[in-house]
Amino acid sequence: MSEYMYDLMIIGAGPGGYEAAFYAQELGMKVAVAEKDRVGGTCLNRGCIPTKALMHSSDVYRDAAHGAEIGVEVDGLHANRRRIGERKDEVLDTLRNGISGLLKKKKIDLIEGEATITAPHIVMINGTEYSAENIMVATGSKPFMPPIPGYDLPGVIDSTELIDMGGEEIPEFVIIGGGVIGIEFATIYADLGDHVTVIEGLDRLLPVIDKEIGRSIKMTLEKKGVDVHVSSPVSRIEQEGDKLAVFLTNKKGEEIKVMADKVLMCVGRRPNTDGVFSDEILAQHPDLVDAKGFIKTDEKYHTELESVLAIGDCIGGVQLAHVASAEGRNAVALLNGCKATINMGTVPSCIYTDPEIAVVGLTADEAKEAGIEVITKKYPMSANGKTVIAGLDRGFVKLVARADDHVIIGAHLLCGRASDLIGELSVAIGRGMMLEEVANIIHPHPSFAEAIMEAARL
Repeated sequence: MSEYMYDLMIIGAGPGGYEAAFYAQELGMKVAVAEKDRVGGTCLNRGCIPTKALMHSSDVYRDAAHGAEIGVEVDGLHANRRRIGERKDEVLDTLRNGISGLLKKKKIDLIEGEATITAPHIVMINGTEYSAENIMVATGSKPFMPPIPGYDLPGVIDSTELIDMGGEEIPEFVIIGGGVIGIEFATIYADLGDHVTVIEGLDRLLPVIDKEIGRSIKMTLEKKGVDVHVSSPVSRIEQEGDKLAVFLTNKKGEEIKVMADKVLMCVGRRPNTDGVFSDEILAQHPDLVDAKGFIKTDEKYHTELESVLAIGDCIGGVQLAHVASAEGRNAVALLNGCKATINMGTVPSCIYTDPEIAVVGLTADEAKEAGIEVITKKYPMSANGKTVIAGLDRGFVKLVARADDHVIIGAHLLCGRASDLIGELSVAIGRGMMLEEVANIIHPHPSFAEAIMEAARL
């Protein structure tokens, strides 16, 4: 038995932290979790879950507003923005209570307060020292506010502040950043009837995924009435009366002014590592964190500080909740002399637009850059019965496979239920399956899923 109070002290009760805690307890470790805010971390409180709760309301409102097209007419339809926000909070409370209940049931101590590592086995919380044989940092990330002149004006907000507004009406809404977060919020607020402008400095939306998907989602947003500016860096933001003026430079080099009631900054995230290590520890170990604040780890998630590990957004890499959860479980396995069994080489990513986007593995361009000759199979969703019924005909399933053996190495979906379908393709890629193997598995009809089979058959 360890001479310390705990075998493992985890700093941060987000998906990475609580999944690591649950697994560590299953392996017989005495575990504590320190959290300065609320259990659930960014994902549950300020990210994935509240965004999707708001989006569910906006999806229902959008479908009802277009109900006459399918014979469902609704009189007096309106979006009750106050109730939308309340329902979002109810969802968060339910899930937070579930996590807290599990921690209690598994006899994992939850210590509320800001934690600071002051020595290799010591964590200070609320003036009390706690000792642990191992310490795991899982503190996540937070929104990055770029130093654009005017970024600190009232009304310029980050994603956390927007979520706290709970769907409040924003008649003229400017979003700076055409990545995942920006596109999801653009979808929500456009569907609720607000006028949205998206400004992206690079040459396309969603610049890190398949080019065709980026082009398609731009057309989809514009169809909703969203003004989209790409290749348009923002130079400054100014106050003009009770409005904000956002100045951007378009492709032609012309300066354009866009007026807004609120401006959302969503151009990336940075590690939430301030205060995790004491000044004395950082002075003794200057290489613990890099210039951007990310904690440096080895292949087993260990830092250079004895007994201290780190996982999730705070170590960089792919900043997704399910990646943090997987890293947490793998780190605990390795800590206990077990094999890390979760495959970190196959990571699906989902974007909750209309229709949804989901990707896993390589794009054709990425494969070619890596010297891999590929074939691409693309099935248009306009030929899928379930898609036509749902009115989501702008979309496709695209599979990327090695040309020599037809092993699938990438999948790129723009379709209804893409976030659910991508799991099948993650398994296929993780198991090294060929196109023919997927094509020869019977899929239900009518369904969105059969599009995967049809794409593999092409």
